[in-house]
Amino acid sequence: MAIIDVIKYEGDNKTFVWKHPKTDFNTGAELIVHESQQAIFMANGEILDVFSAGKHILETGNLPLIKNVQALPSGGTVQFHAELYFINLTEQMAIKWGTDSKIQYLDPEYNFPLEIGASGEMSLAVANSQKLLVKVVGTEKDLSQQQLTLYFRAFIMNRIKSIIPQIIIEKRISIFSIDQYLTEISQALQEKLSDDFFDYGVALKNFLITTIVKPDYDRDYLKFKNLHYRRYTDVAEAELQQRLSIIEQQTKAQKTVIEAEAIAKKRELEGYTYQQEKGFEVAKEIARNEAIGQMNNVGVGLGMMAGIGGTIGKQVGQMATGAMDSAMNPSAAPSQPVQQNTSKYCIKCGHQLSMAALFCEKCGAKQNESNVCTNCGNTLSDEAMFCPICGTKRG
Repeated sequence: MAIIDVIKYEGDNKTFVWKHPKTDFNTGAELIVHESQQAIFMANGEILDVFSAGKHILETGNLPLIKNVQALPSGGTVQFHAELYFINLTEQMAIKWGTDSKIQYLDPEYNFPLEIGASGEMSLAVANSQKLLVKVVGTEKDLSQQQLTLYFRAFIMNRIKSIIPQIIIEKRISIFSIDQYLTEISQALQEKLSDDFFDYGVALKNFLITTIVKPDYDRDYLKFKNLHYRRYTDVAEAELQQRLSIIEQQTKAQKTVIEAEAIAKKRELEGYTYQQEKGFEVAKEIARNEAIGQMNNVGVGLGMMAGIGGTIGKQVGQMATGAMDSAMNPSAAPSQPVQQNTSKYCIKCGHQLSMAALFCEKCGAKQNESNVCTNCGNTLSDEAMFCPICGTKRG
């Protein structure tokens, strides 16, 4: 039987344990162990020696247990028969798993029966190579990801089907919001499964649920799903309408404030107050009533003057009183003599002129010699450019 001089790993990265095909070795041979590996010699089901990463020359000094197996001297070397296993210590990720049948339970929120499935990924690494060899590998020549997953499948399925419903019921997780709790459920499963894996020398580095398969074909599920989402959408719609109503009211109030501020600013720029503005409106109404002879309305206008104070109120009140007296007693003499107009203004530019001026000293425009309207005969004031009765332009 051939004796080899260089011994090294020849498996792939998805293998946890790889058995060297040769079983006869001799001292003086070179053993190469890569990073994240271990090499273990076994004979008759017992572990002889363990080698970590590096290059090792096989000698009786570093193989103290070789004496326990049958060895033959050969020209200064010792030949021995043993089995050599290389252990891959790297973490192997993205190992798929999935339930082989439905998980049954009652939804804790709506109390109706459910059947769901689950699937995901896990990451595994060798935690105790000697325990893994003795309890799992045995006399097999290697141990791949697929073989290890199949080996643990039975107890993984058993634990998942009992643990997932427990967590859902304890935390009252509805099927319609279960996706929000996948991380929490995954962590709980990892904690409960870790000890089971470690008993066989394997570390469960990560365990993830990526998918919950829901019973979209089930009528009860679809009915409760519709009720669930209707409940939340109706509440959300009501809250939205309420917020829109509040915004609309606030906008209306702000609009009123802005309009009021604009009117107040306009009064300020034009030089009058709110009371004065109301006084102007009352005086205008009184004049209109006087013109059409509605004496009752004139009285109402006088009543409105009670709320107007200050100088404007007094002036408007005097105007109203004069208008009333004139309307009630046309023959009565005015309480005060009418002052004669002693001012004269240019009919073109409005410049104040002397009473005898025939031309404007500012613009040169010729002034009218007559103060009588050429159309209706109404007497015009010196500053009037149009007749207030018929609207004819002064000429």
